[in-house]
Amino acid sequence: MNNRLPPAWSKHLKPGPTPKPRLPQVSLPKANSPSRAQADELLLKQAYEHQQAKRLDEAQDLCLRVLARTPNHPLAQYILGTVYLGYDDEKALRYFARAVGEEPNNPYYHLSLGEAYAKVSEFSAAIKHIQYALELQPDLVEALCALGRVYTQFDKPDLALPLYEKALKINRDHPRVRVGMAAALTGLGRMDDAALYLKEAIEHRVDIPAAYYDLVQTRKFTQEPAELQSILRELGNPRLASEATQILHYAAGKVLNDLKRYGDAFDHFNKAKQASGYKFDIDLHRRWVDSLIETFTPDMFAARVGYGNASEVPVFVVGMPRSGTTLTEQICASHPDVHGAGELSKLRRTANAIGLRTSSADDLNQSIMSITEDLSKTLAEEHLSYLRERAPAALRIVDKMPHNFELIGLICLLFPNARIIHCRRDAIDNCVSCFVLRFTEGHSYNTDLEALGLYYREYDRLMQHWNKVFPGRIFENRYETLVEDQEAQSRRLIDYLGLPWDDACLRFFDRDGSVNTPSRWQVRQPIYKSSVKRWKNYAREIQPLIEALGDLADV
Repeated sequence: MNNRLPPAWSKHLKPGPTPKPRLPQVSLPKANSPSRAQADELLLKQAYEHQQAKRLDEAQDLCLRVLARTPNHPLAQYILGTVYLGYDDEKALRYFARAVGEEPNNPYYHLSLGEAYAKVSEFSAAIKHIQYALELQPDLVEALCALGRVYTQFDKPDLALPLYEKALKINRDHPRVRVGMAAALTGLGRMDDAALYLKEAIEHRVDIPAAYYDLVQTRKFTQEPAELQSILRELGNPRLASEATQILHYAAGKVLNDLKRYGDAFDHFNKAKQASGYKFDIDLHRRWVDSLIETFTPDMFAARVGYGNASEVPVFVVGMPRSGTTLTEQICASHPDVHGAGELSKLRRTANAIGLRTSSADDLNQSIMSITEDLSKTLAEEHLSYLRERAPAALRIVDKMPHNFELIGLICLLFPNARIIHCRRDAIDNCVSCFVLRFTEGHSYNTDLEALGLYYREYDRLMQHWNKVFPGRIFENRYETLVEDQEAQSRRLIDYLGLPWDDACLRFFDRDGSVNTPSRWQVRQPIYKSSVKRWKNYAREIQPLIEALGDLADV
């Protein structure tokens, strides 16, 4: 049986269409009672088809049936990995690793294992496995593009460019090539060059929604571009998939917002939210915040003096998304002794592994009680090694995963000397800036204005708790203060990091390196004030948000 299946792109690589998969050649049995191997082939072909159609429960059940009678079947392990990727990345890693162990010379298994490592920000392991896939099959375009993506995410977009150039020579019309090249160029600040590749993709009808979405992010529009009418025509297609509809509405909304046609823009943003279909349980989230507050108390930390690692290398930039976290990281990382590592998932993975993502206060307390002093030191050392991999000589390494504000208790348990920078912004501006952007399902609170306002209140309540538990330790970097007096606030930031001032921090927009967040265009510009009180452009549309924010809304 040929197990060299390509990865299931539609499931875990977004945005864009799915290349037609090459399924294994299956010979139907002629006898009434097929052999076990033949039966396994039939079941796995069905499982793969279910996976491609996103019928994940059905795909999982069929794979488990195969594994029940043929333990460690590599293709069953592989397909299970594709099922879990994006939903439970730890399980996906385990299944892909087992597939590689059973069939170590299959390039697709190494490729998918590498992509799984990339999703959890384990970039060295990702690079190792994708490079091995290319050793096994040098012309594998999916692997060239995947390695290019990893290098872009790993703050090495210059290494991505030759990979995409090679992929272009092999197959210029592969859905990942032009968009990937554009992402690497954008990471390097070469917006005009990126736009050329995206326009090529559109002309060739390749990856249309993603290409339009990325194209409109490369510049700010002062006059209506021809692309706007093209996007609207694409949205008129009655057979457009929900994900493509969502992406195109965001693209149209972004252009209309630039043109100050705010009512039309907000209509597109609302339609994008409706197309996503995401739901958020605010009551469940509120109970989890209650559990965090009940568990992480001053007494709990007083009983754990000496836990963790005393290193001053880790710096955590936290806050709501769109609160200035990318800007803050860029200012810090412009200092020669600071490395900006971007948004890292390592802390979240550690939290998940020890059971912090539960809604029960009893369960949460048991998870924390299970962390002995030795375990805290081990976890901290693992995390430091993970950071050092990115910048061995840096005095400070910045992780700017915004939602680590939920995990400040864990941060302080592992790193009692870590710096924590809390980015805060006008509540209404912050929420509106979230609402108009495309977030993943993990940010489903961003799908509804009321839910978004209520979620913000829980964020504020939790941050008030952390400030009480760690008085004076968390540096609050208010966006409006930074915009009003960039140099004074930047100096305070660098002083908080315990480093001497460097004038390079005032020209953060000139620094080399990759930027992989929705702020990638903005952080290539000097600081501007147009985002302050931006919400007033949408005052009529956002009343549910303002009501949900209550006394946190500065109207």
